[in-house]
Amino acid sequence: MVAAYQEEVAMSDAEFTSAPALVLRSLARDPDRPAVTTADGTTLTAGEFAATAYRLAHELVARGVTRGDTVALLTGNTPEALAARYAVGVAGARVVNLYDGMSTAVLAGIVASVDTAVLLVDAERYVDAPELTALVEVPTVLALGPGPAAVGEDAIAASAHRPAEPPAVRIGPQDHLGIRHTGGTTGIPKGILSLHGPYRRAFDVPFGPDGKAPRFLASTSLAHLAGVLSDLTLHHGGSVFLQRSFDPGEVLAAVERERITDLWVLPPLLHRLLDHPSITGTDLSSLHRVSYGGCVASPTRVREAIKVFGPILTSGYGMSEAQNIAVLAPHDHDRTGPGGQLSVGLPLPGVEVVIRSADGARLPAGEQGEIHVRSHSLMAGYWKRPELTAEVLRDGWLNTGDIGHLDQDGYLYLADRRTDRIIVVGGHVYPSEVEELLLTHPAVAQCAVLGVRDEQQTEHVHAVVVPAPGRHPELEDVRAFVTTRKGRIYAPEALHLVPEIPLTSAGKPDKKHLRATLVG
Repeated sequence: MVAAYQEEVAMSDAEFTSAPALVLRSLARDPDRPAVTTADGTTLTAGEFAATAYRLAHELVARGVTRGDTVALLTGNTPEALAARYAVGVAGARVVNLYDGMSTAVLAGIVASVDTAVLLVDAERYVDAPELTALVEVPTVLALGPGPAAVGEDAIAASAHRPAEPPAVRIGPQDHLGIRHTGGTTGIPKGILSLHGPYRRAFDVPFGPDGKAPRFLASTSLAHLAGVLSDLTLHHGGSVFLQRSFDPGEVLAAVERERITDLWVLPPLLHRLLDHPSITGTDLSSLHRVSYGGCVASPTRVREAIKVFGPILTSGYGMSEAQNIAVLAPHDHDRTGPGGQLSVGLPLPGVEVVIRSADGARLPAGEQGEIHVRSHSLMAGYWKRPELTAEVLRDGWLNTGDIGHLDQDGYLYLADRRTDRIIVVGGHVYPSEVEELLLTHPAVAQCAVLGVRDEQQTEHVHAVVVPAPGRHPELEDVRAFVTTRKGRIYAPEALHLVPEIPLTSAGKPDKKHLRATLVG
């Protein structure tokens, strides 16, 4: 495995074509096909979209952007954001997405830490740019389209006279592709450095319906997995349909109207789709695959989703440090582990997964421990944090920080993040274990479980619950339900009823916000 990886990264630059270059080449080869449809319903052909990206790449190069520079994107779900993503890649620069939902102070810290040379801003984020640039100095700030003078010059207009062809920039597999930051509301999140070579490998795998061009609905942020799936869709001859943000009614309408084949959602968003009144009257027959992952999924609600969408659900387990790790195919969704827990699937070809104890010993099937991964797709390291990199990357293996086990057939099951465990009197509790159980309670529609410290720094289990329609769960009932099925230490000591679970910009339950607003 390691030798094969070394052979790949030793590949000469002349033999290598980066993923952004592959995407634009695919678009340019079929210029008349519909490529990107905006949230407002405007469709761009592959040819005009590729030309915009190529011209923008030449504009960046002309302004001094060179291989190894950093270009940050303050963007939303727009064609300009996608074009900028590819333009930065073929210009040889690192791309950094500045996530919507992070505070301006955190974004300013990220911009400074990654040595940003150029900041690109689209119409969705024009209002955020002045506040950001007041906190951090950036050599060049450019707008992606006409906008306020305070944002900067229109780079799209300025690039109109540039060539609609690839710039003469040689990119190798060891060159930096981008830096992706972990979530966080205070301090500067960890920056995960990725290289062109490992990301390029994903484009050799078939994507989309057999014999048909994929039609992907990007209803979550392009800065996260929706951007990766857009890359794959466009490379494989398909079309991307953009939505500004996730709205279950709009998603269902778009699936029917645009004959969407591929949809990606996090479990909380899948729940919102299932609970929307339009779900029963929507034509879902075009869907080929509904992918979900990123946080705990309720087995009960997944079974409900299979009844609604058909046997097309695919669960993915991965992380920015390792890309895709395991996949649970549609035909494997009847496989469950202890307590009815869903597997996250089998490790992908070329991915090795082992479970280790805290002292590094390899554990047998069925025993829970830390998940370690080895593959071609591991990150290069944490940006400017060699000590942290050394903690998690050892001898070609990544310690994911997740807790789980493998069964006798090699299927992987997750318990939770090691750092998310709640230390209580009598042991420790992984929030996802309690969340999975609570989601089977008839009075619970959605939930989040978190640890809360008291004045003595002792942790307590709190449950935040969105009640099922017409229901009003009580703490004692919930405690008894959990105690009977899981044990006393897992039972919530406090219950908070809320109309909805707030989500982070990545679409996961925002437990930091819940902890701050509900329990202080």
